Amino acid sequence: MFIETRGNDKTRASEVEFSYAIMNPSASFGGLYVPAFLPKIDLEFLKEATKKSYKELTLDVLKLFKIDIKESVLKEAIDLYDKFDNPNEPVPLAKIKDDLFVNELYHGPTRAFKDMALQPFGHILSHLAKEQNQDYLILAATSGDTGPATLESFSNRPNIKVACLYPNGGTSDVQRLQMVTVDGKNLKVIGIEGNFDDAQSALKSLLASQTFKDELEKSDIKLSAANSVNFGRIIFQIVYHIYAYVSLLKQNEINLGDKFYQIVPSGNFGNALGAYYAKKMGLPIEKILIASNINNILTDLITKGEYDLRDRKLLLTTSPAMDILISSNVERVLFDKFGAKRTKELMDELKQNSVYKLSKEELNELQEDFSAIWCDDSFAKETIKEFANGGYVMDPHTATCLKAYNELKEKELACVMCSTAEWTKFAPTMLNAIKEDDKRYSDKEALEEISKELKVKIPQSISSLFEKEITHKDVVKKEDIESNILGFIK
Repeated sequence: MFIETRGNDKTRASEVEFSYAIMNPSASFGGLYVPAFLPKIDLEFLKEATKKSYKELTLDVLKLFKIDIKESVLKEAIDLYDKFDNPNEPVPLAKIKDDLFVNELYHGPTRAFKDMALQPFGHILSHLAKEQNQDYLILAATSGDTGPATLESFSNRPNIKVACLYPNGGTSDVQRLQMVTVDGKNLKVIGIEGNFDDAQSALKSLLASQTFKDELEKSDIKLSAANSVNFGRIIFQIVYHIYAYVSLLKQNEINLGDKFYQIVPSGNFGNALGAYYAKKMGLPIEKILIASNINNILTDLITKGEYDLRDRKLLLTTSPAMDILISSNVERVLFDKFGAKRTKELMDELKQNSVYKLSKEELNELQEDFSAIWCDDSFAKETIKEFANGGYVMDPHTATCLKAYNELKEKELACVMCSTAEWTKFAPTMLNAIKEDDKRYSDKEALEEISKELKVKIPQSISSLFEKEITHKDVVKKEDIESNILGFIK
């Protein structure tokens, strides 16, 4: 069963099943749904997992949660990993130093880690809508990767319409083209004049708006979301952290029971939350090391216990998927640590005063599981160049992890860092890093030059973007988002 992070407002059930939580992700008082209990995994589970494929492990983990989705539907959803580069190994683990490994989460259709959750999640949500014979509008707000993955997952599925919000000018050109060239009849892509936090705030407001829901009801449409506010995303993000450990065992890099560091480049904290839940379930993670860019709100929270948005502006960086100041999934960790009453207090403080502060005891508790650090664009570019020269190509988000690796690990343990996107999504930044210049390159030019220089392949799904027609041209002000979506529905 699933419960609410800010407590129950007495207008809805105090506990709901998984299917309800993913179809209706907005909980009481603007909170989120979380599992009432986390299942446990032990060393025997991990030992058995070494004999299994990624798909088999995923099914095992889902079954531990006892969710109310038929096993046949789960298997169909998991089979969508067949769309990845290597269906037998959708998540390769690459060794780049003696004790440092990269969990490559970007080998799916849109070349980013969001495919890991959104491919199977999209199938489950679509199945439920069809089973209920109910039409749904799925909202997505993106800083660059959630949007393409959502659109790809839901394109032309029955009983589903998707409205995807992205910050105009706030994504890479490839990410933008992945969205604005989609041709599914059930898809609407809207650029907004603002940043990702504006897009996400609009999404949360619409999810909580009764008047918006009433308007949708006139067309017999219900509302859900594809962002990681939806636990249907998080449940799949737990799996690949477990699989990374299993891969270390398979490669004889560690012994069963050895601990390891999990390094996560984090913006909205969903990926980090997946690691946190895996740790709570029994995965031997020593600590989760959070890497941020100069929008270092998470570093401040984890090092000082302060979440302070006052006098703070979102800064645009070369790792745009992490250009976020309001990290939704932190709330789920607060709930797990401190309970619903305290979580509601903290979230209300943030809404009213743009700041909350943890007590010393609360900060100590948070630091039992997390350490955090941030780096600037120049560090990321230097790291990209260093590893490219050594034969390994990583994107700007993955590069931030090296700061955590260099400065946060306290024990001689294996480290696994999450690589959240392929280099092809950020080619101009990659070329600037390799050439050590500040020249403005087009994405097409940079892709071709890097491919030639580093002898790396450009996937067809990326190279073909530049020939596609732009079908979604709307860019609107924040106040016009709702009317634009309702116009699409009607």
